[in-house]
Amino acid sequence: MLYYLSQYLLSVSDPDWVDSLSFLRLFRYITFRTAGAAVTALLISLWLGPWIIASLRRLKFGQEYPDVATVTGGLARSPAGKRGTPTMGGLLIVMAVDLTALLWAQWNAFTVLTLVSLLGLAGLGFYDDWAKIAQQSGRGVHARAKLWVQFLLAGFIAFYLWAIPATRTLITDIIVPFYKHPVATGATITGLLLATFTIVGSSNAVNLTDGLDGLAIGCTLIVTTVFLVLTYIAGNARMAAYLQVPYVPGAGELTVICGALFGAGLGFLWFNCHPAEIFMGDTGSLALGGVLGIMAVLIHQPFVLLIAGGVFVVEAASVIIQVGCFKLSRRLRGVEQRVFLMTPLHHHFEKLGWPETKIVTRFYILCVLCAVLALATLKVR
Repeated sequence: MLYYLSQYLLSVSDPDWVDSLSFLRLFRYITFRTAGAAVTALLISLWLGPWIIASLRRLKFGQEYPDVATVTGGLARSPAGKRGTPTMGGLLIVMAVDLTALLWAQWNAFTVLTLVSLLGLAGLGFYDDWAKIAQQSGRGVHARAKLWVQFLLAGFIAFYLWAIPATRTLITDIIVPFYKHPVATGATITGLLLATFTIVGSSNAVNLTDGLDGLAIGCTLIVTTVFLVLTYIAGNARMAAYLQVPYVPGAGELTVICGALFGAGLGFLWFNCHPAEIFMGDTGSLALGGVLGIMAVLIHQPFVLLIAGGVFVVEAASVIIQVGCFKLSRRLRGVEQRVFLMTPLHHHFEKLGWPETKIVTRFYILCVLCAVLALATLKVR
C-alpha cells in the first residue's frame, strides 16, 4: 500500500513539488521496505501481544490439558508444568505479518501465494489447537487429517507453479547446493514431489520443534534471516548472475515478507521466552514452517532449506527414527526398543537433566551454524 501510494503521489504531483517529495523514491527499494516491514511487524507484535494474551486467557484458550511430554515421557517438571499458558499465539505472528505485508510489499503472484498459504496453514493449526482445548486431551485433529490438508495445499502450489510457463522451471529443474547448474531438467514428476514434500516436511518439522519456550520461534528467526538474504539475491538479476544462482523475477518481494516475519517473530519471542507467557501452538508452527518451505520452492532452493533448517530436520528425523525403531523391534523381537530417551530430540536432553534454557540456547547455536553453512552455498560452487 505504501509503495503504491508513494508512486501515485510522485506521478500526480506538480513539478514544483517533486523535489520536496523525493524521499518517497525510497519506497522503490526493497531494502528500505524490508527494514520498514521488520520494524512495523515488531511494533505491531509488541502492541497487540498483551491484548491477545489477555483475550486468550479470558476465552480460556490455554493449555489446561495435561502436558503430554510430562505424562507420557515422565519429564521432571513442576506440578503445574506449562498448564494454563495461553496457546494459539501464532495468531499474533500471522496478524503482524499480514498487516505489515499489506503496508510494505508489492503485490505479485509470489507474495499472494505466500500470504494466502500462511493464512490457510494458520487456520488448520488454529482448528487443531481448538480441538485440543475442547477435548482437553492434547490430541487434537487426527494426524492423517492434517497431513491430507497439508498435502492438498502443497500439491496445489506445486501444480500452480508448474502450470504457468513463467514459473514452470521452478518445478521441472532440480537445483542442489554447491553446484551451479541444474542436476536435472524437465523432471516434472520429481519436481512436483520435491516441492510438495518440501512444504509439508518443513511445516511439520517446525511443529515438532515447538516444545520448549522460545525454541521454535528462535530457530525460525535464524532460518528467516537466511532466506531474507536468499530471496533478495534471487530477485536481483545482477547478484544472481554473479553468484550463479537461479534468478527468479518477482522473488525480491519475498524479502519484504521475510522482514515482516523476522519482526513479528522477534515480537513474539518477547512474550514466548522462558518462562513463556504464550505458546504459538500449531496455529503458528504449521504456518511458519509451511511458509519457509514455500519460499524455498519459490526461489528454487528447497535443498538449501534442509541445510539452513538443520535443527528442524534433526528434530523431525529423531521422531521418524524412534517410531521406526519401535515398530521394527516389536516385529522382530516382540519388545519396543528406543534410540532416544524421548522424542522430539529436545525432550531427549530434558530426560538427560539439561535445563530448558540450556537446551534452547545450544539449539540456537547449532541453528546459527546451519545458517552459516547454508549461506556458504552462495560462494562454494
